[in-house]
Order: sequence, then C-alpha cells, then structure tokens
Amino acid sequence: MSKAFAYVVSGSNPDPTLVTPVELATHHAGTAIVLPTGGQSIAATPDGTLVYVPLLTPRVVVPILTKTNTALPGIPVGADPFDIVITPDSRTVYVSNTGSNTVTAIDVATQTVLATTAVGAGPTRLVLTPNGRWLYVLNFDDHSISVLDVATNVTLPPIALSASPTCAAITAHGHTLYVASDDGKVTPIHVPSNELGTPLAAGPSPVGIAVTPDHHYVYVVNADLTMPTVTPIHIPTHTTLPAIPVGAAPFDLLISPDGRTVYVFCEGGNCVTPIDVATHSLLAAIPVNAPFTGAVAPGAKTLYVTGNPDLLTPIHLANNHVRPGIVVGPTPSALAFARVE
Repeated sequence: MSKAFAYVVSGSNPDPTLVTPVELATHHAGTAIVLPTGGQSIAATPDGTLVYVPLLTPRVVVPILTKTNTALPGIPVGADPFDIVITPDSRTVYVSNTGSNTVTAIDVATQTVLATTAVGAGPTRLVLTPNGRWLYVLNFDDHSISVLDVATNVTLPPIALSASPTCAAITAHGHTLYVASDDGKVTPIHVPSNELGTPLAAGPSPVGIAVTPDHHYVYVVNADLTMPTVTPIHIPTHTTLPAIPVGAAPFDLLISPDGRTVYVFCEGGNCVTPIDVATHSLLAAIPVNAPFTGAVAPGAKTLYVTGNPDLLTPIHLANNHVRPGIVVGPTPSALAFARVE
C-alpha cells in the first residue's frame, strides 16, 4: 500500500541541509536525510519516486530515492542553484543557476545533465507551463524573462520587462503568465506567442503571486514595510481591486484548490492570513510562528506550513483549524509531496 509523505528542507548556512520525510497519515517525522549545506528548495517527480534538492555548496542537485530515503550522488550544476521544477512526465528536472546565468536540464532516467542553457542575468524563479512545453525563467538582474523550449532546450528571444521580475504564476489552462516586478507592476504574457499585455500597478515590493483555478483573479502579495497588502486583479476586466491589508512581513501566498480562499504567509505577523475570494475580505488570522511558505497536500484537505524555529504546521482547510506542529529541523524553508509505494 502506498503512503503519502511531505519532504521538508531545513537548515541554514553553514549547517548541513536536512530533508525530513513526514508521513501525512500519522504526522510522524522520519529520520532526516543529511546533505551538504545550502539547500533552500525541493521538487518531487510527479510519479513520486524521487525528490531533488539543489545545494549551494558544492553546486549540485541531490536526488533522493523516496522508497528508501537514500541520497544518490550529486549532479553538478551551475553557481548558486536557486529554483527547481520537474516536467509533468517526470522525465526532466530544471534548475536555475543564479550565479552562472544558466539553466541546467537533468535527465531523470540517467541522473545526468542533458543541457546547460544560457539565459539572462540573475535567473531566479522558474515556471513551467501545465503541459510541460515551455519553461519561463525570471532574470532578476537584467529585467527580462527567458523562454526555453523544453523539447530542444533552446531559448527563444527574451522578453523585456520594465523592472526586475520577482515572482510569476500561470493560469491553469496555461494561456497566460502573470509576472510581478519590483516596480510594483504585474504584466500578463500570452502563451505561446509571448506577447505582452498591459501592465497593472499592483502595489510595492511584490513577493508572491497566484491565480485562482477558475482564471477569474490574480492575487499579489506586497511586502511593503509600512503597509503590507494583497492586491486582487480581476482577470476578465483586467483591473485591480482595492488592496487588502495583511499581517507584517508577508513572504508568500497560495490559493486553496477549490479557489475559495487565499492563504498569506505573514512571517513577521506570526500568522497565516486567509482571504475570502468571494468577498475579498479577511478571515480570522491563523496563529503560526513565523510562517515562511506552505503547500496543500494531495487530497486538498490539509495545508502544511513551514515556520521557525523547527516546525511543520498542518492546517485543516475545512475550518482553518491548526493541528500540533511537527518537528522537522531548524528553519524549514521548502517542502514537496510524494506518494511512495
């Protein structure tokens, strides 16, 4: 019988990286897998057989077999590996190398590098189209987006923006990518033509963005020091709605799978702030110590939130009830789910 696990990355430089498997049915944390320093992101193959962790030192991506929780030899990548995504067919891993201005493609079958592709300066976030056809790379340092053809690992002409892109989200049908930049604008990009739509002002210091499953709204969280907010964008009319104040120092947000609630991770406010999508109004804040990010588990019933000092906190989505935190390791920063046979 298969079991579902969350794999949680924790640890900060210069300490080792820990990857802790947590069984979702029991909330039991297994023995942590110890890796070299610098892990800050993680991704699981859709088939659940492997998770991958990029490491700043020694510039590798480490595959972990979920069946045995065994780390395989690291795969060399570029300097400062940052973000990681895996194609829907579980065949290819992509890693952005911020210090090398490249993206590395890794063959899952052989655990070897397929290609290293030059992109713009300072690549950070990666966004795959839902069909796995195109990879969009946010280049922070030269105000651009690189578009990589997944079939050939060749880039198309870059897309120029007005400022540095900070985060992006794509609609569920894959027709539009919304990109937030550090000048407070959100720009729609039509896929696959890559034509730019009209940018909208959505608030200063955007750090997270998400699209509702019905393609009606985009939500942008702004980490302004004096007035952190979330700005809704109505997609059919391409207009912004009034900004919604949230807790201090928001870092990220997500939308529940049913599209009814936005969850904002307010690290400085020690809470997760829910927003009702139907009314764009705040619901009761959920107390979580220094929440950093989170993800909804398969089955869409529980949100798992990473938070300091060492906890993974489950929140039941039906009533936003907080369950006891699970000790995983110091300063957990990312998680991914895998169903293990």
